[in-house]
Amino acid sequence: MSPRFHPLFPLLLIIFIRTIQCLSSSSSSSQTLVLPLKTRITPADNSGHRPTDKLHFHHNVTLTVTLTVGTPPQNISMVIDTGSELSWLRCNRTSNPNPLNNFDPTRSSSYSPIPCSSPTCRTRTRDFLIPASCDSDKLCHATLSYADASSSEGNLAAEIFHIGNSTNGSSLIFGCMGSISGSNPEEDNKTTGLLGMNRGSLSFISQMGFPKFSYCISGTDDFPGFLLLGDSNFTWLTPLNYTPLIRISTPLPYFDRVAYTVQLTGIKVNGELLPIPKSVLVPDHTGAGQTMVDSGTQFTFLLGPVYTALRTEFLNKTNGILTVYDEPDFVFQGTMDLCYLVSPARIRTGILHRLPTVSLVFEGAEIAVSGQPLLYRVPHLTVGNDSVYCFTFGNSDLMGMEAYVIGHHHQQNMWIEFDLQRSRIGLAPVECDVSGQRLGIGS
Repeated sequence: MSPRFHPLFPLLLIIFIRTIQCLSSSSSSSQTLVLPLKTRITPADNSGHRPTDKLHFHHNVTLTVTLTVGTPPQNISMVIDTGSELSWLRCNRTSNPNPLNNFDPTRSSSYSPIPCSSPTCRTRTRDFLIPASCDSDKLCHATLSYADASSSEGNLAAEIFHIGNSTNGSSLIFGCMGSISGSNPEEDNKTTGLLGMNRGSLSFISQMGFPKFSYCISGTDDFPGFLLLGDSNFTWLTPLNYTPLIRISTPLPYFDRVAYTVQLTGIKVNGELLPIPKSVLVPDHTGAGQTMVDSGTQFTFLLGPVYTALRTEFLNKTNGILTVYDEPDFVFQGTMDLCYLVSPARIRTGILHRLPTVSLVFEGAEIAVSGQPLLYRVPHLTVGNDSVYCFTFGNSDLMGMEAYVIGHHHQQNMWIEFDLQRSRIGLAPVECDVSGQRLGIGS
């Protein structure tokens, strides 16, 4: 999740490494690691029964990775975020009762803080939203600030990270954060830190030197999916359609240069392109209007004019199929204002399969969203016997974002490959549980 747009502890794909399978790779200089996903359900913070104009952002799906850090190794768990650069750990929180939620650098002989005079501090932090500074001990100090006013700050350091069954480990630059302020303290305390996966020079994926990584999200509790680090040249894999990553080298106020940015060229509803001017889909001179593929965001957000066009067409296509939730002041999560009343009986009879398909069209590829992923049931909100379901596309303008963000809810049962060598993203519809079985990690 990019700090420019998202809260500190967002809705993320979360990956919990229980087992890692090493697969042969076409390149002798690299290996492929497969990590199964684990979902964690967090209760909604919505105590009342009356409709509200906003519900607290519901962190219902999180993805964490458990690995060991330091010498001797300390077990830690980290949230995986493809929208962030700097990986960081919660440091010196001795009062935390969960040992997985604290890294103690004083217990590690391999811990090495980065001085502010270091080239790492002076040049490799250039894409941080807040420039790195020098603290009273002349150590490199980083502050990560997010859109909801939450923050994390501490010193940059080098440490040994062990992934899977590796014995030697890899020395990585990370943030050893002593001050963390989040939007949900109870849930935030369950996480040691963040594993940054974007294209920045200090991200985990950049420092480890993986030329590619992929993930596949099934959206089910039985087998949530997997993350794959390395190549994915499997003979059984459906051919991928590729769309190029967009780069703008000039710093612009609203353009995240290290995000996974693609070009959205249109949106289709039941195969018909909406009448959207191409100009509103292209970043302007300030960088506003970029399209990011982000595993750290749950839903998809569109700039106002495009959201309005899609909302209007979806509303027209569902007329006579669904009953609109006519509560003008209700806006789910502050961005989604198209909601419906749906009874359990209608869900059982398959009403969701009658919904129109929404396709996000990119240069050379597209993501088609149909059925269940188009609507999301609002937790603990009912009207009579009906539940409230909201359209899972939101209005970026209401979030204060100047971007299009493709969230992981609309990436379900898609093989998504981030090819850093060729600067492109590959997409293909697959059944993630079947792919997991072929990789030896499915049920």
